[in-house]
Amino acid sequence: MVVVALCAAALALTGCTHRKLMLNSPVSIYQQANKDLRDLDFNGAIKLYQRLTAVFPFTPQARQAQLDLIYAYYRAGQDDSAIDAANTFIRQNPTHPRVDYAWYMKGLVHFPKRANPIERLFGAHLSMRPPINVRKSFAAFRVVVTRYPHSIYAQDARQRMIYLRDRLAAYDTYVARYYYTRGAYVAAARRCRLVLENYQKAPAVQSALAVMILSYERLGLKTLAAQARKVYAANFTGSVTRAADITVSHWWHFW
Repeated sequence: MVVVALCAAALALTGCTHRKLMLNSPVSIYQQANKDLRDLDFNGAIKLYQRLTAVFPFTPQARQAQLDLIYAYYRAGQDDSAIDAANTFIRQNPTHPRVDYAWYMKGLVHFPKRANPIERLFGAHLSMRPPINVRKSFAAFRVVVTRYPHSIYAQDARQRMIYLRDRLAAYDTYVARYYYTRGAYVAAARRCRLVLENYQKAPAVQSALAVMILSYERLGLKTLAAQARKVYAANFTGSVTRAADITVSHWWHFW
């Protein structure tokens, strides 16, 4: 039994030594990190990518590892580290041919998660959440679309921007309704104007325009209210009052 134990220990030591010898070059480290990433061992991949960038910082593999680290952090649920890695790559490699990927990943990390089962059970609307990360995601995807229109990520970024646009419009309309119900008609009208100016094709535009009309009428601004009603009649059907109270459809189900 003692001999067997000694043999097992020797084999384990040999295996560890062999692994260390195998991971003594940037190529071998990168290959093993990629294997860990494919095997969904994200923490293992992160450690190897970190080692590669620390020990062999000026190699092509280290440069690629910086990009792969963003994704590994993202899949490991380490969002802050993913954003830091993306920002570092963008800052250090502003003209790199794959800097579009770093911007795209920033947008993806900030991209809002869908409503969880508890929120669905109680009918919670995503439009009621403060859209801090939504705005960050939208801004990052906009960089991809505007600066790198031929990027392989541009089309997906554009589709996600549409979703985010609708989300932002819904939130601003929700805030406008809140102001209106509190008698803050000036603030409600201004918020609705932001929706109309920035999110013209969003589903929430009809509701925002309706709230704007009612706010103008409450303020006694008859000319502005009449102009807004003409715009409403030219683009939408149904009661203005009803439109102001409509529930925004669950357009996030698209994702």
